Amino acid sequence: MKKIIINENQKGFLFRNGRFVKLLSAGKYRIWGDAEAELVSLDQPIGSGKCALDTLLRDKEIAAITSVVEVGDQELAFHFVNGKFAGALRHGKYAFWTQIDRHDYKIVDISTPEVPEDLPGYLFAKLPSAMYLKVEVAQYQRARLCFDQKLIRILEPGTYYFWKNNIRVDAALVDTRLTRMDITGQEILTLDKVSLRINFVCNYRVTDYVKILTQIDDYAEQMHVTAQLALRDYVGRYRLDDILAGKEELSRYVLERLREKEKEFFVEVTDAGVKDIILPGEIRNIMNTVLVAEKKAQANVIARREEVASTRSLLNTAKLMEENRTLYRLKELEYVERICENVGNINLNGNGDLLAQLTAVLKGRTGEAAATS
Repeated sequence: MKKIIINENQKGFLFRNGRFVKLLSAGKYRIWGDAEAELVSLDQPIGSGKCALDTLLRDKEIAAITSVVEVGDQELAFHFVNGKFAGALRHGKYAFWTQIDRHDYKIVDISTPEVPEDLPGYLFAKLPSAMYLKVEVAQYQRARLCFDQKLIRILEPGTYYFWKNNIRVDAALVDTRLTRMDITGQEILTLDKVSLRINFVCNYRVTDYVKILTQIDDYAEQMHVTAQLALRDYVGRYRLDDILAGKEELSRYVLERLREKEKEFFVEVTDAGVKDIILPGEIRNIMNTVLVAEKKAQANVIARREEVASTRSLLNTAKLMEENRTLYRLKELEYVERICENVGNINLNGNGDLLAQLTAVLKGRTGEAAATS
C-alpha cells in the first residue's frame, strides 16, 4: 500500500497496470498493489506525462474541466490566461485546466507572411525572434517589400512584422533624403596636355523606388560613370587657363549631362559642381611665381599712381597759396605751430610784429642747427 496526498492546485491520474483508470482530485489516497498515481499541476498543460492527451480527454470528468485547442500546420494560436498573453502555440493539440484560470485563444493563419492588422504589436516582444521578421522603416526611408523575390508593395515609414515560413521575405530600404555623390581624384589631360585631378560632387534623390530596382543595375555607379565621362569630355577640349577661369561653366556642363539621364536613372539631380582642381607640383610652382610677379607689378602701379596724385596735390596747394596771401599766412602759421611743438623756450619782446619776431627766431635757430651739423 502507498499513501499519496494531492494538494488543491494539483490533480492526480490513477494508473493500474499502465492503463489510465480515473482522475483524482485534492485529498489523501491509499493505493494498493500495482496501482500508481501521477500528480500534475493545474497551471501546466495536460498530456505531457505518461498518458496521451486524447486518452485523457476521453474521460468525461477531465473533458468537463479542461479547455482544448487544436492548432493546424499553417496556424499559430495566441494563448491568453485570464486575459493576459501567455505565449504562442504551434501546430498540435493542447488542453489546459479551467478550474483556476480562464483560457482564451486567437488562431492566426501563418501560411502567408502578412500579419493581421488587428494583431497588437506588443505581442511580438514576447515571441521568439525565430517566429517573425521585424522591419523598421525610418521617416526618411521607404522599403521595397518582396516575397520570394517578387515585389509586393512599397512600405511607408513605420514598424512591420512578417511571419517566418517557407516564403522568403526581403525588405530593401531606400533613402529618400538628398544624397551626395563624390567623384574624387579624376586624372584628366587638358588640351595642352596638363594632367589635372578634379574632385566633383553632385546631390540627388531617388524618384521611383520600384523602377530603380527592376529596370536599372546599380544606378549610383552609372551616375558616377556619366559624371566621369562628362568631366573628361569637357576638360579634354580646353586649355588649362580656360578651365581654371571657367570652373562654373565646367560645373554647368556636367550638371546638364547628369540631368539628361534623370529619367533613365530614376533620380532627380538637384545641383552639382567642381569641388577641387588639383594641379601637378611643377605647374603649381610656375603659377605661384606668375602670381607673385603680377602682384608686384600691381603694387608698383599703385605706388606710382599715388605718387602722381600726391605731387598734383602739392602743385594745387602751391598755386592757391601764390594767389591768396591770407592762405599763405595761414599755412605759415600751421608750420610754425608744428615747429613750436619741438621747441623748448622762446623769448619775445613787445616791440614789432610778434609773428615776424617768432619767424625770425625760428629761422635763426634753424640756421644755427644747420651750421652746427
